[in-house]
Amino acid sequence: MTTVPPAVVPETAPPAEPRATAPSEKTGGSFLAKAALITAALSVAGSLLGLVRDQALAHFFGAGTDTDAFLVAWTIPELAATLLIEDGLAFFLVPAFSLALARRAADPATDPVRDLVRASLPRMSLWFAAAALALMAAAPYVVAALAPGLPDPRRAVDCTRLTATCAFTFGLTGYCSAALRAHQRFVAPATVYVAYNAVIITALFVLAAPLGVRAAAAGVAVGGALMVVVQAPSLWRQLRRGPGAAPAKGTSADRTLQTAIIWTVLLFALCRQSQVLIERFLASSLPAGAISHLNYAQKVAQMPMVLSLMLCTVTFPTVARALAAGETERARDRVERDLVLAGCVVLCGTAAVVAVAPALIELLFQRGAFTAGDTATTASVMRVYALGLLGHTLVGALARAHFAVARTTWVPLFSMSLGIVMTAGIGFLSVGTWGVHGIAAANATGICVTALLLLRGLGPRTVPIRTRAVAGQLGRLTLAAVGAAILGGLCAEGTGQPALAVLAGFSAVTVSFVLFGLLLGAQPWPSVLRSVRGKVRHVR
Repeated sequence: MTTVPPAVVPETAPPAEPRATAPSEKTGGSFLAKAALITAALSVAGSLLGLVRDQALAHFFGAGTDTDAFLVAWTIPELAATLLIEDGLAFFLVPAFSLALARRAADPATDPVRDLVRASLPRMSLWFAAAALALMAAAPYVVAALAPGLPDPRRAVDCTRLTATCAFTFGLTGYCSAALRAHQRFVAPATVYVAYNAVIITALFVLAAPLGVRAAAAGVAVGGALMVVVQAPSLWRQLRRGPGAAPAKGTSADRTLQTAIIWTVLLFALCRQSQVLIERFLASSLPAGAISHLNYAQKVAQMPMVLSLMLCTVTFPTVARALAAGETERARDRVERDLVLAGCVVLCGTAAVVAVAPALIELLFQRGAFTAGDTATTASVMRVYALGLLGHTLVGALARAHFAVARTTWVPLFSMSLGIVMTAGIGFLSVGTWGVHGIAAANATGICVTALLLLRGLGPRTVPIRTRAVAGQLGRLTLAAVGAAILGGLCAEGTGQPALAVLAGFSAVTVSFVLFGLLLGAQPWPSVLRSVRGKVRHVR
């Protein structure tokens, strides 16, 4: 991995003893690898608990009207997570805090980090609280706009009023996460979904009988608050380590958090999440259970994408700090590696999802109120949706590269808008004929178009990556994934038990993907083999 530039690590040492030395650079790659591993492990734990959450929801309420009602209300936490935790706030707060940290390292007598917190956190908290109260008051209208075809919207309205609290709690969560990641503290931000999903699961098992599906919404409200609690102590410790300078007149926060940057980021994140709004809107006119089938298919299929973006999450502050220091070549190398490695992970996962879809859905969900018919529909939808996983991953990685420059850029919003128009158009044209499969195909097509536009949009004003080289590597990995999916599907079909089918399919996909990648000369494999050989020699 690329070593960390000198500007990345000063905040971890006392101001009088800067650590921008050659020895600290040598540990940069090791630090990023460890941070990515820890973040991935905790994210996998959170995703697995999310899977258990969906299993509990399927067990108690199946794929019927109750689940549809909750999933309409669930649109708010999904939207809030994208806007406030995963993309929106992070895309402008991480570069803002990175720039403030670089300024503090250059002039220890001042503390732009605390200036930034004083200028931004109180105002943002007021906006988050106002948004939560407005959503609670407008819950009936929100439900009517999201899913006008629901036969009985009352349960959805009740759930929406409970989930609306996440506009406040997720906002504070996202602020803490962005600040901690800029300080290169990744453990606390990675634990938030573990705490969140654990609370929802507990609420389902304890309150499902008296409250029905409203128990899941209550879990969202309590879980959101716990996400803030698990990060607040760590952020407080980081802020206390600063030089403690008095607030400066004309604080640097005014220059760091520009209104135009904030709006471009938030509009991009909102536009991206509107894919879910379009899907729920179209699916609400289909027979009961359509929204549920789409939801279960997406939650399982997205797990490879979540894993693939962990490295980009960890290296995003490094890219932002490199660009702030004028080290464009270092940022370019890091972004190119991230794109290829993220593509490698998600394509291997896509091949596995496509190969074992029926057995995987049966193993995970077919119990209680979730029937064999639900399994067949969900598995077929998941295979269609998986075709867009590489596009989703590239959009997440490329958007970080665009916004890391901490300057106003409209390319991400323009690209995402065209993708959304295509998603909506294909969805409206195909939902009558193909149902949920048409909606899933529209999602995959729209996000792939967005990814291509974002890749073409990188240039001298952002991160000038070598587009042809990256596209060539991803193309070879895609061919390897196609071959692996075919072999994995053949192995899974020859096994009767779902658990054995999943194991056989996953094993065949993993081995064949690596072999096909080596045969095709895919770039990650030589570097991985060199790394392994180097570690072995070091141990000897």
